[in-house]
Amino acid sequence: MDEYKITTHSDDETIEIAQNIESEKFPNMVICLSGDLGSGKTVFAKGFAHAMGIEEITSPTFNIIKEYNGELPLYHMDVYRLEGNIDNLGISEYFEKGGVTIIEWADMISDYLPKERLDIKFKITGENTRVMIFTPHGEDYVNICEASL
Repeated sequence: MDEYKITTHSDDETIEIAQNIESEKFPNMVICLSGDLGSGKTVFAKGFAHAMGIEEITSPTFNIIKEYNGELPLYHMDVYRLEGNIDNLGISEYFEKGGVTIIEWADMISDYLPKERLDIKFKITGENTRVMIFTPHGEDYVNICEASL
């Protein structure tokens, strides 16, 4: 499994990477974000959404799933509070709705994730420094990494 590592030194750099990946988006794309609190997951999601023409997104912590209308629908999920119990939420239905799904804390529901997806792990390595580790699952996601990283 190929991995792609990128070090960022600011929120702006994280946003730029998100925008590069957004330019390669396609219907039913799934992006799974993991990493500690404050590591850049929401910054990435906001940068991606903004590139889709969605002005403002808020953390879906209390809603679990928020839907936005952009160039494609965006389904932004934060599954932190679910503690892995998502049986009644129909999350997997979102993977087939023709939009882009971004899941924060995706590692907490790994059993429910689609086989083809892009995993991005955020590691805090300094006050403003982050290492982003991209692991593509499936040819479409390998192509995205090759084209945008």
